[in-house]
Amino acid sequence: MLKASCDSLSRMLGVVPEGSIVRATWRALLHPRRLLPILVVCAPLLIAQSRWSIDPGGVAIGVLFCLSFIFIAPVSYRVLFPDGLDLSHGAVRVVLYALVGAGVVLTVGAGIPKLIGLGYTFLTERTSLLVISALFLVGGWGLGRDIGFEQRVFRLQAEADRAQLLALKSHLDPHFLFNTLNAIAEWCRIDGEVAEAAVLRLSAMLRAVLEGVKAPLWPLEKELELVDMLFELHLLRDKELFTLERTLPSPLPGMQVPPMSLVSLAENAMKHGPGAGHRGVVQLSAREEPGQLIIVLENPGPFRGPRAGSEGLPSLRRQLELTWGGNAALIVEAAGATRTRATLRIPRTET
Repeated sequence: MLKASCDSLSRMLGVVPEGSIVRATWRALLHPRRLLPILVVCAPLLIAQSRWSIDPGGVAIGVLFCLSFIFIAPVSYRVLFPDGLDLSHGAVRVVLYALVGAGVVLTVGAGIPKLIGLGYTFLTERTSLLVISALFLVGGWGLGRDIGFEQRVFRLQAEADRAQLLALKSHLDPHFLFNTLNAIAEWCRIDGEVAEAAVLRLSAMLRAVLEGVKAPLWPLEKELELVDMLFELHLLRDKELFTLERTLPSPLPGMQVPPMSLVSLAENAMKHGPGAGHRGVVQLSAREEPGQLIIVLENPGPFRGPRAGSEGLPSLRRQLELTWGGNAALIVEAAGATRTRATLRIPRTET
């Protein structure tokens, strides 16, 4: 009922609730740095109410005062002032906030005691009601403003992470593009037919890349299509450059991955494997484990450790960190004396 009333008030005032503003505010109040000060204020009030009230039912009224403050004061402030105290609409919202506070205090401190025939209590006398009204309004303002600041900081941080993720992708995409264009330029001098086929294949890849570059995630199936196109580009001129072995679940998991993530691994495998003169088998496999997908790409060529000045894999690791925090991992290691293995572990994100 309270949530519905707050959301209705939000709509009347033209305020868009951020998700569920009521639930978000209540969750924020449970944080120890807010809950402990609330208890520190409420405890003396309840002790005073118990000690200086004639009617033993006064303790229940004191508890009701505290609960009303916790559940209504910060929420009403955040509903009325979702972006902070703003007087651009005049004093209408300030008056409404004061009316909410006065209504709650009078209902709990005067209406309910009169309805149930409650005797004298410390918190229901007039002077105490004025003090409680001030505590309600100032406390709701302070807590609501603090929660609003915190959530705006979270949103700004998320936007910053999103911008950084897009910047990383914009770095990865030209990295791939320049490598491919350099190869096509070489093929133009040697084999025009292969160069033409490569341009057409690259055009198809770029259309797919442009679709995904602004998305934080896209289907695994699309990412694997890009990887296949990349492998085909390398095999256009020399079909014996490497042999591809794919071991993938059928059907593919309906999950999401960062665009260009597997392409970056495939580029790295081509550059330091067949592209460096190490012919052999390139193995691409994937398997599902509880809560995650394991993708393994193995290429011919010995693993020589991180390379100074390398940008591809460090950028991919940062991309994974921005997308999933510590829940994703990329491990590149030796697979015997003559092969390199890259293992990507990502949490399942269903489409």
